[in-house]
Amino acid sequence: MLRVAIVDDEALARRGMQRLLGEYPQLEVVGEAASLKTAMELIRVERPDALFLDIEMHGGSGFDLLQDLQERPDVVFVTAHDRYAVKAYDFAVLDYLLKPIDPKRLAAAVTKLEKAQAARQALLKHQAPTLRLRTSTRTVIQRIDTIVAMRAEGDYTRVFVANGPAILVGQLLGKFEAQVPTPPFLRINRSLIVNVDRIRAIETIDRDTMHISLDDCAEAFVVGRATAARIRKLYPGLPRRVSLTSPGGDGT
Repeated sequence: MLRVAIVDDEALARRGMQRLLGEYPQLEVVGEAASLKTAMELIRVERPDALFLDIEMHGGSGFDLLQDLQERPDVVFVTAHDRYAVKAYDFAVLDYLLKPIDPKRLAAAVTKLEKAQAARQALLKHQAPTLRLRTSTRTVIQRIDTIVAMRAEGDYTRVFVANGPAILVGQLLGKFEAQVPTPPFLRINRSLIVNVDRIRAIETIDRDTMHISLDDCAEAFVVGRATAARIRKLYPGLPRRVSLTSPGGDGT
């Protein structure tokens, strides 16, 4: 199923496109927008696979919208003007339809959208699993096998990656818990998920406090003794790879 959105400042044009796209059971129209501002919000919330996008609109153009998007869905321009065709393909759009829409040309555009989606899905099958991390300024596609830990910080989550800077993401930790595999990831308390395969050492700080050190991560994570014991209980093989040390001790 392809999730598509319609962006056009003319209500009649939007209704007409809704009717035409309704003939394609493989398409789901997830929303429509009459302005660039509402289009940005629609795309942010619904994350459609494709846009059927007008060019000349009140307050800006379809090109302005595409320039403002950090990640672009596939785009089919739908316009009454043919003079923008060359510029449109500079934006790598999939197709360019002229109003009134020729049903055969629309069918060809839908076929292009389906082929583009199939190509993306085939590529993903051969790639390492990733997480989409959305910060305040950008979206990072991060390979899951490079993530060493995730820590809740209020309404945010700080994602620690191997040999790199941590990434502060505007999402709650619980959202990520369902997106990472268990094992090796384990939510060891309310605020911390760790990659158990990367645990290097559990160090005793005092009677109630321990530090967990992870490979390829400069940060040491503070946990209680009960949490450390829970990790060892859930992963019986872990003690063979984890050294327990105490201040002034010999590591045994």
